[in-house]
Amino acid sequence: MTATPEATEATPTIVLVGHGMVGQRFLEALAERGLTATHRVVVLCEEPRPAYDRVALTSYFSGRTPEDLSMTDMEFIKDHGIELYVGDPAERVDREAKEVTARSGQVFRYDVLVLATGSYPFVPPVPNKDAEGCFVYRTIEDLLAIEEYAKTKATTGAVVGGGLLGLEAAGALKGLGVEAHIVEFAPRLMPVQVDDGGGAALLRTIEDMGLTVHTGVGTQEIVVDESGAVTGMKLSDGSELATGMVVFSAGVRPRDQLARDCGLTVGERGGIAVDEQCRTVADPQVFAIGECALASDGRVYGLVAPGYEQAETAAATIAADEAAFVGADLSTKLKLLGVDVASFGDAHGTTEDCLDVVYSDSRAGLYKKLVIGRDGTLLGGILVGDAEAYGTLKAFTGSVPPVSPESLVLPAGAGAPAQLGPSALPDDAVVCSCHNVTKGTIRGAVTDHKCTTVPEVKKCTKAGTGCGSCVKVLGQLVTAELEASGVEVDKGLCGCFAQTREELYEIVLALRINTYQDLLDRYGREGARGGDGCEICKPAVGSIIASLAPTIGASGYVLDGEQAALQDSNDHFLANIQKNGSYSIVPRIPGGEITPEKLIVIGEVARDFGLYTKITGGQRIDMFGARVEQLPLIWARLVDAGFESGHAYGKSLRTVKSCVGQTWCRYGVQDSVRMAIDLELRYRGLRSPHKLKSAVSGCQRECAEAQSKDFGVIATANGWNLYVGGNGGATPRHADLLAQDLSDAELIRLIDRFLMFYIRTADRLERTSTWLERIPGGLDHVREVVVEDSLGICEELESLMTAHVAHYRDEWAETINDPEKLSRFVSFVNAPDTPDPVVGFVAERDQIKPDLPLLSIGMRPDAEVLEGSAQR
Repeated sequence: MTATPEATEATPTIVLVGHGMVGQRFLEALAERGLTATHRVVVLCEEPRPAYDRVALTSYFSGRTPEDLSMTDMEFIKDHGIELYVGDPAERVDREAKEVTARSGQVFRYDVLVLATGSYPFVPPVPNKDAEGCFVYRTIEDLLAIEEYAKTKATTGAVVGGGLLGLEAAGALKGLGVEAHIVEFAPRLMPVQVDDGGGAALLRTIEDMGLTVHTGVGTQEIVVDESGAVTGMKLSDGSELATGMVVFSAGVRPRDQLARDCGLTVGERGGIAVDEQCRTVADPQVFAIGECALASDGRVYGLVAPGYEQAETAAATIAADEAAFVGADLSTKLKLLGVDVASFGDAHGTTEDCLDVVYSDSRAGLYKKLVIGRDGTLLGGILVGDAEAYGTLKAFTGSVPPVSPESLVLPAGAGAPAQLGPSALPDDAVVCSCHNVTKGTIRGAVTDHKCTTVPEVKKCTKAGTGCGSCVKVLGQLVTAELEASGVEVDKGLCGCFAQTREELYEIVLALRINTYQDLLDRYGREGARGGDGCEICKPAVGSIIASLAPTIGASGYVLDGEQAALQDSNDHFLANIQKNGSYSIVPRIPGGEITPEKLIVIGEVARDFGLYTKITGGQRIDMFGARVEQLPLIWARLVDAGFESGHAYGKSLRTVKSCVGQTWCRYGVQDSVRMAIDLELRYRGLRSPHKLKSAVSGCQRECAEAQSKDFGVIATANGWNLYVGGNGGATPRHADLLAQDLSDAELIRLIDRFLMFYIRTADRLERTSTWLERIPGGLDHVREVVVEDSLGICEELESLMTAHVAHYRDEWAETINDPEKLSRFVSFVNAPDTPDPVVGFVAERDQIKPDLPLLSIGMRPDAEVLEGSAQR
């Protein structure tokens, strides 16, 4: 705990106006330099809560609470004697008297004043911009107002602005069930971060999500009805857009009015003018940091990383240390509406004589561009759809990478891309731009400060504690440095087991261990034996036991005995839990083929139980909104009609998609539907480290998208080609060709071997795409093992699959035919006939949707945080 000076007239006082992310970083920088022990520190915070993560504002709509996003440790505030006034902003500064007057009327004398007032949303000066139904997207209160209006008064919404916050706002509207439009004056989305190619890829992906985008048009007028409420927008191209609400997210402007009022110098377009030490040019006792500051290079920085650097510069200057802010890296990596978008360095290629290296796949929504200097120096780049390499590429910016630029943009599976590990980075490469931490600093934390884990390195260097985009590279660096130093790196599954998942699989198989407790007691770490295990190893071991159940003598039903306690949340009730506590039901429809009679049954079940229905991307029908006690009743109806579990809840085979093949299509060369049905029925219920998806295309036109699946099959005139290791999700990957022109029997034999080898050797929660890139030797090694039988294990792999197929049982049918198993399907154990009152629904488009209560965002009653009161 830091000793706090007694507040006397002689105690120097630092007053901080504004307590956002940059303000909080400034307080931490003061504490690191010991200034909280020698100065009185006063913070005037306008919002009704201390600093929170504004970058992650939209995550409120996915269930995160204010406490989750808070960046303020009240113990830190208390220990350092900081006086924090929430809901009490500064209203006047008297520079001559060196006093700040707060809204509450309190007056604070200062020796040093730091302005961190941030920015305010820019609202275009269009008619009716303040009408009922118009909002901005900046604070938690803004989100609450938007949510309430969307639930009660609007079914369509328009977002003005297609930048970072604009896309997040549109995603929030979509999540609230509102038909969302994006209006962007520039010719592309995110015009600052991406170029035309990146904007086009982003546009396609976002439109595929159901959002409507209008680029190259501006807002001319907000149309209102007689009551003054929004009914539409008039656009600059003469068209009119019907909408029930408008969210302005057209950029921000520096909040500099307080500075203007007290005579500080501001820029022509706003921003408090400061020097390289972040002192205001008009008064050396006043500093400005963050989005309100006009830096010495003439730029107002709207990103958090430059704000942090300014905060550290100001604190160092106050402590009489040498520091300067002369500009900052504007690199960004974001996930917008689930789409990775990143830009770094000279992303738009403004350097003279630079060259572009571009990879674009419009079908997969991928766009990658690297800007290269004439001498091979990496100058910058843009990544849309796949930003996995962002951390490494950004660190190489300004240097010549050790491999060709082409190999850096090609996706996995399309030309053997170079894998640049941490050892390739120079020591002066900046790994964490938020806190300007280099690779050399991270290595020093391991070698000099004896840090052995990522959390320890984070605490020592602050790397990875900002936006978080560098954490993966950070982990690679820590592991590499430990191994280079001769330190044995613990690669155990978790704190309970020193073995990897692959090693545990071999132990279970070789010794026929069929219970988790037996495995833990015999092979767990010494301190874990006899215990209950953890949430990492229990489902991992449960999956191993389930995949080997017929061979090791375990029950194949995942809710039998001890197995039930090992399962993840969805497996507990053999259904996917949804955001309001209800469940979804997905019956298996092999190959996507279904009879009219079965379609009618699904319709009748959905109607009778009031379920929301949707056709999935895997050629199945999903039914949402079932209460837990309704699940067995629904399953019984479906099982009676010949359906079974689709295992949408489990880490197992989901679907095998198909096109109609040669039976109907004039281009088809094989019966893809029959093959898809055969494969799905063979591998149904197969538990694996992660979910498995497959597809069968009847010709090279690839309508079933087999090359984006864990294992995909494409028909040829001579048989079947087998592709493996594909992924169409958040990190797309083209599958690799494993074997070609296979007969039916050869195809099934190779898939049997491939799947069992993957289950045997993959890490916990590792998709086949990641596994194929990680496993030593990659595709060549896998081909040697499963095609050429280089390890002599193919007979065993085939035997394990044969046992699985022979012992398969439908989990839904097993449940409804056993009264004891049925007893778990209740909302309340002590009141089995009482439904969960929180699970409710409202109508939308002739169906239902979850009725979610308004987010509770008020701060918890806390004696240490009182509106307008000092916290010492």
